[in-house]
Amino acid sequence: MKFIVGTVLWLSGIRLVPHIVALMLSSNRVVIGKDLDRWGRIMSGREPRTWSRRIVLFVRLMTFNPEYRNLFYHRAGLIGLPLSLLCRPMSTLYIHTRKIGAGLFIQHGFSTIIAAAEIGENCWINQQVTLGYSNASDCPILQNDVTVSAGAKVIGKVTIGSNVKIGANAVVVKDVPANVTVVGVPAYIVRKDGMKIRLPL
Repeated sequence: MKFIVGTVLWLSGIRLVPHIVALMLSSNRVVIGKDLDRWGRIMSGREPRTWSRRIVLFVRLMTFNPEYRNLFYHRAGLIGLPLSLLCRPMSTLYIHTRKIGAGLFIQHGFSTIIAAAEIGENCWINQQVTLGYSNASDCPILQNDVTVSAGAKVIGKVTIGSNVKIGANAVVVKDVPANVTVVGVPAYIVRKDGMKIRLPL
């Protein structure tokens, strides 16, 4: 099995040479490096930290994790369009957010729409999530270390504070303060600073 995986990665690495060149020349290289460090830490428990190890992880992620492909092409900008013909992104994951901080992790990005005004650092987004508009111009802001669980919806001109966890299938249409967990439809606070509570937003 290791031989098969190794062979697949080696062949994929050849296909990904243009991607690696684009990565190393990218103006977003530092941010992409931080993305790779976080994905490595989450998926294998260790950060690559050096560029040689990051490239190895990059090849693995581009080969086996289509969610990462979407994030990389977003970071790569216009050069990502022709590169995506060589290694296809996930077709049901849409990223329409200009400013995304380093370390975004997308887990099972199936049927996910990321259309926020801004996303901070080290956020985590699961499958079937919608971060979206309530009208032609109003969409959410996520600060740092926000987790959006499967099926959650964050709609309109709302700000999600740092260190917030949004529970599965929650619907958030109001601002959420920092350091809380919210659940429900409409969402309400069930934990604040580690203490169980029940408060409306």
